[in-house]
Amino acid sequence: MCIRDSTLSTHHGEVLTDGLENWLEEMQKNGIGLVILSNSKQARVEPFAAKINLPFISMGLKPLPFKFSSALKILSTKRRETAIVGDQIFTDTLGGNLYGVKTILLDPIKLESSKSFKFKRKIERAVYKIYKIKNTEVR
Repeated sequence: MCIRDSTLSTHHGEVLTDGLENWLEEMQKNGIGLVILSNSKQARVEPFAAKINLPFISMGLKPLPFKFSSALKILSTKRRETAIVGDQIFTDTLGGNLYGVKTILLDPIKLESSKSFKFKRKIERAVYKIYKIKNTEVR
């Protein structure tokens, strides 16, 4: 399972990041299924998902864990066989932990510039510092 904004592309970006196609090909070769779980509306997620030929779930309401079960149905996996990969503690990591799947926290591809994201990232940095988890796997 993966997240779109700042994980597969820049926030609101439609351009494939360097190496993304190769990474997707590697995942497929190794039998690793992927689905995009996004808090964005379908109109924003669908074109990008189509570009990289991945199923998607929009309006994910993360960190609420409800749509995680939909993602696992698409993947035909169990919680213990699934990981969520994302760049935000308060949506991706918290949601994955609430649902009971492994979580992998990444640095964002590019930091967002809006005031709300700057504030959120500031709080996340404090959490990183407290738990000493910068650039590491989180559970």
